Amino acid sequence: MSDCAASYDRARPYDGLLLDLDGTLYRGAEVIDGAPAAVARVRERGDVVRFVTNNAARTAEDVVARLRNAGFAADTHEVYTSSYAAAQLLAQRLAPAAKVLVLGTDALAGMVGDVGLRPVRQAAHGVAAVVQGHDPDTGWRELAEACVAVREGAWWLVCNTDATLPSERGELPGNGAMAAVLRTATGVHPTVAGKPQAASLLLAATSAGWQRPLVVGDRLETDIAGAHEAGMDSLLVLSGVSTPLGLLQAPEGQRPTYIGSDVGALSGSLSDCEIVGNPAEDLGWHVVAGTSEVVVSSSSRAGTRLMLLRRLCPVAWSSGVSATRGADETARATLTELGLSA
Repeated sequence: MSDCAASYDRARPYDGLLLDLDGTLYRGAEVIDGAPAAVARVRERGDVVRFVTNNAARTAEDVVARLRNAGFAADTHEVYTSSYAAAQLLAQRLAPAAKVLVLGTDALAGMVGDVGLRPVRQAAHGVAAVVQGHDPDTGWRELAEACVAVREGAWWLVCNTDATLPSERGELPGNGAMAAVLRTATGVHPTVAGKPQAASLLLAATSAGWQRPLVVGDRLETDIAGAHEAGMDSLLVLSGVSTPLGLLQAPEGQRPTYIGSDVGALSGSLSDCEIVGNPAEDLGWHVVAGTSEVVVSSSSRAGTRLMLLRRLCPVAWSSGVSATRGADETARATLTELGLSA
C-alpha cells in the first residue's frame, strides 16, 4: 500500500496526527484500500489521532458511526468538524440567544443551539448571522432565505469552501459550490470556519495538548493550506482530490512537507516521503528544468513514481515550470503513471 519504507522514522517527531476523512480515509461509501489497517498500525505504535473534517453535514456521533462502520476505531472526543469550528466562531462573535439562519443539516442547527444561539430557517427580523454547511437537500428556497438575510446585513459564515466532495462516483458539488451561488447573488464574500483556516486544526491540537502535530489530507487548497495557516507540517495523500500535476503547480502556501500515495505512508518512514531539494540524494531520477518543460531521465537505480514526484516538486516549484517530458522509456512510463505529460 505504501511507497515509503517499512520502518517508522522519528527523526522528525510529531506528537499527534490530524487526519482528514473524505478522500483520505474514504471516498463516499468506498473505504480507501488498506486505510483502516494503516490507522490501526498507527494507534498500535502509540500515536494519538484526531479526525478533522471539513464536512459539516454530520455530528461528531454520526462521524464516529461512519468511521466505525468503515473499520476505523474512533470516539467522539477525537472528531472535529468544520461545523463545530463554525459554532465556536458564532458563539465568540454573537450575543447569547442571537438568531442564526442555518443553511445546512439539522446536525449543524443542533451545534448552533448547543452554543446558546437560536437556529432559524427563515430570514426573519433580527437574524444576526447566516451559517452555511453542506446539505445535499439544499435548494433554491433555502438559498433564497439566506440571500435575503445576507443582503440585510447578517454576518455570513461558511463551514468550508470545498468546491467538490469526493464520492465513490467521483467528485460531486461541495459546500463551496453552493456558497459560490450565494456569493454571486449577494456580492458578499463569507468568512470561512474550516480548512484552509486554522481554527479546526488548532481546536483539535489544543484539545490533545499537542505542540507539533502532523496534518494528513488529500486537498492542497484546504488540508495543506490549512496546515500552513496553523504552522504545522503536512502529508499530502494522492488518494483523493489533488493530483501530481496540481502538486507541481501548487503555490508556496499549499506545498506539503511529505507526499504519500495514501495513508499507508504513516506506517512507513516519513523521511522516505519527504519532499527533497538536495540533488545529492540518489532517487534514481535526473530532473532538469528548461524554459518550457522539465526533462526527466532515469538511471539504472530508478526509484518509484513517488520518488520521481519528490524529485520533481522542488524543481517545478523553483522554476515555475510544470510541464514534463521523459527522455527515456522508463521516465516516460513513470510520468504516465503519475498522470503527467510524458
